[in-house]
Amino acid sequence: MSADVQAVPVSAQNLHKSFKRGTGEIVKALDDVSFAAKAGTLTALVGPDGAGKTTLLRLIAGLMVPDQGELEVVGVKVASDPQAVQDRIGYMPQKFGLYEDLSVQENLDLYADLHGVTSEQRQEVYPRLFEMTQLGRFRERLAGKLSGGMKQKLGLACTLVRAPELLLLDEPTVGVDPLSRRELWEIVLKLVREDGLTVVVSTSYLDEAELCDHAVVMHAGKVLSQGTPDEITAEARDRVFIVATPDGMPARSLQARLFQQKGVIDAVPEAGQVRVVLEAPDGTEALAIDGHETAPRPAKPRFEDGFMVLFATVAERAERSGMELDRPVSGNSADVVVEVDDLVRSFGDFTAVDHISFKVRRGEIYGLLGPNGAGKSTTFRMLCGLLPASHGRLQVAGADLRTSRAEARQKLGYVAQKFSLYGQLSVDENLDFFASAYGLRGRRKAERIAWAKRQFELDQFASLPSIQLPGGFKQRLAMGAALLHEPDILFLDEATSGADPMARREFWGRITALSEQGVTVIVTTHFMEEAEYCDRIIILDAGQNLAEGTPAEIRAHARPEGGEEATMEDAFIAIVEQARSARAQPKAAA
Repeated sequence: MSADVQAVPVSAQNLHKSFKRGTGEIVKALDDVSFAAKAGTLTALVGPDGAGKTTLLRLIAGLMVPDQGELEVVGVKVASDPQAVQDRIGYMPQKFGLYEDLSVQENLDLYADLHGVTSEQRQEVYPRLFEMTQLGRFRERLAGKLSGGMKQKLGLACTLVRAPELLLLDEPTVGVDPLSRRELWEIVLKLVREDGLTVVVSTSYLDEAELCDHAVVMHAGKVLSQGTPDEITAEARDRVFIVATPDGMPARSLQARLFQQKGVIDAVPEAGQVRVVLEAPDGTEALAIDGHETAPRPAKPRFEDGFMVLFATVAERAERSGMELDRPVSGNSADVVVEVDDLVRSFGDFTAVDHISFKVRRGEIYGLLGPNGAGKSTTFRMLCGLLPASHGRLQVAGADLRTSRAEARQKLGYVAQKFSLYGQLSVDENLDFFASAYGLRGRRKAERIAWAKRQFELDQFASLPSIQLPGGFKQRLAMGAALLHEPDILFLDEATSGADPMARREFWGRITALSEQGVTVIVTTHFMEEAEYCDRIIILDAGQNLAEGTPAEIRAHARPEGGEEATMEDAFIAIVEQARSARAQPKAAA
């Protein structure tokens, strides 16, 4: 292998790739894309849904051929010999092909067999993979019984079983909790920094891009910018401010208002205040809200701020208006609309939810947080009347779920963690079906469907089978369907997973508007910054309540290093690790 090949394992020049949608429309997935990944470095591909990140990774992996352009991977022209490339790289797609009925060990053995890894090589590589992923004590566990984070670690181990020269990771941490996400990144960084492996990763977590050596910012198949994380961050120099919230105004309400202001590129709640990125350094007049003095103060920019500045130069500014309900939810904000008392759910000898209790008041946004497998989705399903409780009391929207599940469901909207609509039906057909299921008819039905398509930018995909939608748009469709009947209580189970930052901001602006009109929202999320939108939060692990309180009360659990301000992610990790350590002590003593 030549020195040049070793120096640049990936060299892409002027790549083009187009696809034809089911509607016959030609879509440019990649439009004149060029970049290089140097040996022993970590390169991040970042961008919104439809940016072309997955297509680019598939081209590099030799799974597709570009329409135009030159692509060399590990010194091989991919178009002429894709198999030679595939024999020398590792590729972990978004949905890695684990065999859930096989054990951890059996999955590893299967991938080793497929790649011709000898028994001698296995004896050398297996111990290191088990140590690195901490899966050694789970060798005999079925893959289907692993948590989301452990499945991703097993997928990574299977990808690494033959010691590839180049590793491609497509959104490896989507749907993974913060603790597992941190552990996964520790593995990746070790592979790059200590073993000299070259890694190219696509991610929707912009804080992950800060860990990389090189970042490629993409939008609509084009490269907007590329460089070191510091160079991307510098795009936001002198444009970032922290804005204090006026007395009595929640940070999310100020965020929603600021996000609608001309001259504001980005606004997001942060530690009870709002972090704002402006179009121009001298544009602070945009931060005046209803005559309130918001006292903006300059803040140090970060990668996400620079990304949002770049994105704003090409993305058409969406209409950022909040949702207006035809009938705001009646009642008092002090009314308890969800009451959970001593709730238990068991599956055989496994207890998924272990004696938890909490209350949610009308118009509140209440966050259920926890690692993968903590019991959040099981709790959600019980609250929605989709799963009976083994023990305890559940009162939702005035109905006892032991006796009146159907009555309660009429007042609920639910967006599942995984896309759960009808993949073969078009966007229009899905919305029509769910509108009818919710009892909407005639003109009202047409109005609500039009509203959903407008709010979630689905018009362009109206006749497309929903299975063909980009990932983020699938969730938008599910959200639109859940809101057609204007429910009193909305359940969102990781509804923003895989969505780009701008879409998440607009999503939360709509949720804020709903809560201000009396809609109660219960949400799970793995984006810890989204917990700042909540009025109160409960953190679960192993089905148990570890902590409950306002975002400020939860942040007080954090142990930040170096005098930095505590974040919600710091607090989450500290709470979970402390609880796990306490549970492990009696076992260690025994």
